[in-house]
Amino acid sequence: MIEVYSWPTPNGHKVHIMLEECGLPYRVHPVDIGAGAQFEPGFLAISPNNKIPAITDPDGPEGAPISLFESGAILLYLAGKTGRFLPAGTAARYEVLQWLMFQMGGVGPMLGQAHHFRIYASEKIPYAVDRYTNEARRLYGVMDRRLAQSTYLGGPEYSIADIAVYPWLRSWKNQGIDWNDFPHLRAWFDAVGARPAVQRGCEVLATARKPLTDDKARDLLFGQGQYRRR
Repeated sequence: MIEVYSWPTPNGHKVHIMLEECGLPYRVHPVDIGAGAQFEPGFLAISPNNKIPAITDPDGPEGAPISLFESGAILLYLAGKTGRFLPAGTAARYEVLQWLMFQMGGVGPMLGQAHHFRIYASEKIPYAVDRYTNEARRLYGVMDRRLAQSTYLGGPEYSIADIAVYPWLRSWKNQGIDWNDFPHLRAWFDAVGARPAVQRGCEVLATARKPLTDDKARDLLFGQGQYRRR
């Protein structure tokens, strides 16, 4: 049984979806990031960067237990464990991996900043809102052009690249996106979202998430609280 330490965010849902797609048994432990649970010693022992998600697998490589943090690393681990959603061929594998890295280095960080400055920031800074809204649209354009030529982001088959990107696009309205501008990406989004395992993964902990209107939560996530020595 894989133990999953998570919260209903895009990075958390990546791992929930992958586990559902692979049919692996797992148990979810909520880590309420608005209440500061990510700073508890037990969680920091497996996720030293105090970010969700993290997993522990008692049946890891060579039968030894393993713990992992960082959603991209977890996706790669689960793909290796099951032999699914990552091609065996070298060229095809790297085609998928480059799009996984595109999500980790671009889609996640940039759309996260778009969310922050458009939705969460206490002060609306026009330069920041424009900067990250424009970058979100640029990234959507990159994916739309890719999907005009390819069924999935990583190639002809559904892969961890698609699993990694999909949860981040569920908040397209908050990112200032008009789907009419990205028809190929919208078709992909609808197709991926229709997968039963994706729907189940996105329901994990969905009722636990709360609006970030509490000052303590904002301090822990965006203010000095996240830097306090523990």
